[in-house]
Amino acid sequence: MPVARIATLAAAVTLGLLAATPAQAVTRPPTEVTGGLAVPWGVGFLPDGSALVTERDSARILNIRGGQATEVQKIADAQPTGGHGGLLGLAVSPRYQSDRTVFVYYSTRTDNRIAKLRLGQPPVPLVTGIPVGVKRNGGRLAFGPDGHLYATTGDTARPELAQDPKSLAGKVLRLTTSGKPVLGNPFGTLVYSYGHRDPQGLTWDRDGRLFLAEAGDAKWDELNRVLPGRNYGWPLCEGKCGDPRFVDPLVVWRTEEATPSDIAYYKGSLYVAGLVGQRLWQVPLRDGRTGTPKALYNKEFGRLRTVEPAPDGSLWITTSNAPAPDRILRSEG
Repeated sequence: MPVARIATLAAAVTLGLLAATPAQAVTRPPTEVTGGLAVPWGVGFLPDGSALVTERDSARILNIRGGQATEVQKIADAQPTGGHGGLLGLAVSPRYQSDRTVFVYYSTRTDNRIAKLRLGQPPVPLVTGIPVGVKRNGGRLAFGPDGHLYATTGDTARPELAQDPKSLAGKVLRLTTSGKPVLGNPFGTLVYSYGHRDPQGLTWDRDGRLFLAEAGDAKWDELNRVLPGRNYGWPLCEGKCGDPRFVDPLVVWRTEEATPSDIAYYKGSLYVAGLVGQRLWQVPLRDGRTGTPKALYNKEFGRLRTVEPAPDGSLWITTSNAPAPDRILRSEG
């Protein structure tokens, strides 16, 4: 696609030429849940309302209750990569009250892997051999409305892997809680979609549509709707390319405005956390169509890593400002 056409499409997004939709915005200043953390990455809530939080570099799982952070355990074989790897995503089983199971995504010396554990016990690997690198390891985990576990994997700075159907890098994966491909996956493998650079967040709207935040290279960050078996273009395409082989993103940002690390559906909008952009993007959503993005908390709290709706109706937001201490913020909308 010509550069001029790409620029025109991007302007349509940023100037609000997409149809605006009514949605409740986050407007109140957030309050601090807890502080003194070091790169809090994955967040999941237990049935009692307390939260589990992973720290990327320390490989700790913390329990957050009443504003206090208590270490539950460390993942012994999780290894920080000196960049984007370490103890990353976390998802609490939808059947936690009966199975007491938590799922984690982490880097080792030889791979990225998905494992399950009971708190205080060693992890049991479910999926191993996901390529690992210093950068772009993906790492988000989330349960979909279908009850299956979804994971994002980065291309680990080897872009060709994103287009390789045999590689688990640069993909969205869908698996059972035993680590097997879900019956009906488009390729009969764990792969659900491909052609991703560094997908960094998964969420579903109230109608079960899957949305993905993806960190781009030098030009465009993306907000995508994920469809099974589809190719999202990387490294052959970045941003809106208009190529029928690839799915174009719903929204794009310049990388300095976003570099998304997570996404959450909350009160009728998609909220996208920005690392380099140091802001929270609100994207109104109606019937799967995106409205005009709005920047919130622009550079007020530094780099934003994770956004997660809490059981009490608030939205939790984690910072990622290492070596400065990080914190978890709570917005009531």
